[in-house]
Amino acid sequence: QVQLVESGGGSVQAGGSLRLSCAASGYIYSGYSMGWFRLAPGKEREGVAGIDSDGSTRYAESVKGRFTISHDNVQNTLYLQMNSLKPEDTAMYYCAAEDGFGGTWSDDRIYNYWGQGTQVTVSS
Repeated sequence: QVQLVESGGGSVQAGGSLRLSCAASGYIYSGYSMGWFRLAPGKEREGVAGIDSDGSTRYAESVKGRFTISHDNVQNTLYLQMNSLKPEDTAMYYCAAEDGFGGTWSDDRIYNYWGQGTQVTVSS
């Protein structure tokens, strides 16, 4: 049974940093993709960053240059380093994983496993 458990969320002031973690169990990363999504009140779920098992990464325009996605193959843990945080980054952040046929990284329909979410709040 696949389980994704996020941690690392919290409250920070604008300009601060946080690192989110997503510990995966029962999931084989090789050949598949993982990603981070966020959901803010009144908005649709948005793809933040994605990473393939070959290490290639993709980012939403709104976070390019500020966020970095990475995966530790030994620990089987996905990370999202978030720097220069802005109030508009405030949201619940979810990690996601797929073991199907892949697709567009920001399309949440390709992911069949989701974590429970971790809240990030950025104050001005």
